[in-house]
Amino acid sequence: MAMTPEAKVKAKVVQALKDHAPDVYYFFPATGGYGRSGVPDIVCCVHSRFLGIECKAGRNKPTALQVRELEAIRQANGIAVVVNEDNWDMIPGLLRKIKEGNL
Repeated sequence: MAMTPEAKVKAKVVQALKDHAPDVYYFFPATGGYGRSGVPDIVCCVHSRFLGIECKAGRNKPTALQVRELEAIRQANGIAVVVNEDNWDMIPGLLRKIKEGNL
């Protein structure tokens, strides 16, 4: 079965997260039913820092609910990013900065 464009972005991000193991803990939160809507696609802990990653494909933008959740993460001193095919490669550098204490 072919992967969707967003699934391809998620796969690349996950590979970057795996490449930084064991320094990264991550999971894909369940949002249906008992979950919380708007939560980022990937939730991570990197050297005691909270990181939320919302994955999009093409020109897709986060919904208003996703924007609200990303901003709530930032307000709580967490890190929240939106990645797509054009900028997913910023994840390794972001993980390094967090690990080095520069973020």
